[in-house]
Amino acid sequence: MPRSAEMSTDSSHTAPAPPQAEGYAYTELGSPAVAGSAVLAQESALAISYNGISHAVMMVSPTAVEDFIAGFSLSSAVVDSINDIYDIRLHHLGPAISAEVEISSRAFWAMKQQRRQLAGTSGCGLCGVEALDQALPQLATLEKAELPNAAHLLDLRERIAAVQDLARRSGALHAALYVDASGEIRACREDIGRHNALDKLIGALLRDKHEVRQGFAVVTSRCSLELIHKAVRAGIGNLVSLSAPTALTVQWARRHNLNLIHLPHHSAPRVYSPAPPAREEQP
Repeated sequence: MPRSAEMSTDSSHTAPAPPQAEGYAYTELGSPAVAGSAVLAQESALAISYNGISHAVMMVSPTAVEDFIAGFSLSSAVVDSINDIYDIRLHHLGPAISAEVEISSRAFWAMKQQRRQLAGTSGCGLCGVEALDQALPQLATLEKAELPNAAHLLDLRERIAAVQDLARRSGALHAALYVDASGEIRACREDIGRHNALDKLIGALLRDKHEVRQGFAVVTSRCSLELIHKAVRAGIGNLVSLSAPTALTVQWARRHNLNLIHLPHHSAPRVYSPAPPAREEQP
């Protein structure tokens, strides 16, 4: 789905952005004479409707919103393919954003059959889930992908910090990144929500037609089960987490052939999925 041809943004209601460069004034506790200012992370309420039916409201960072909507639609199983999204129209209403998304009739019918009310927040990944089969969904098993070159993970933390433009100015933001098969960082998306950041990255990769089976995606946040769901639905072959995964996350990654790697602060990268070969017992 080409970016320029398929996406439109209605800016007629765009409100002035909150102050960025000058930041917000503060005084230091205990030293009222010492004052300063700091740039803070931006946050907006985003309401998404599909073919005229309201579906979700969540708090997001107001950057790369179209990427987020495309990634969220796919990773939340609203659509099965990026090609099911025909158009995205954004309306800015002060601190809020309304998104009208046009999807295929097939995807819209399926969504109505399984429709549930979502109430997204920046900290919770399973808001609005009303049944266990939605929290633990049936996912397709991926074809096995090659593990990335270990050299591509050298100094990765430092390289990530260098490209996190928003976090460098304001802090309080998670990031999701894509590193290509040659080891170069090709995309970085940031958001107050860790799930939102990955959705933005997925949307950007699919809209720009990157080969997600090659290279690897990186999340700077805790790697929980919901991020595995999103990566598998997007067809990503390798997922690298800067934080240790949960046991259930490892089990699901192995079950669905998602290569899962943890990059500790001071140790070599740890491959949790695929599982290492069974050790032979010593006689």
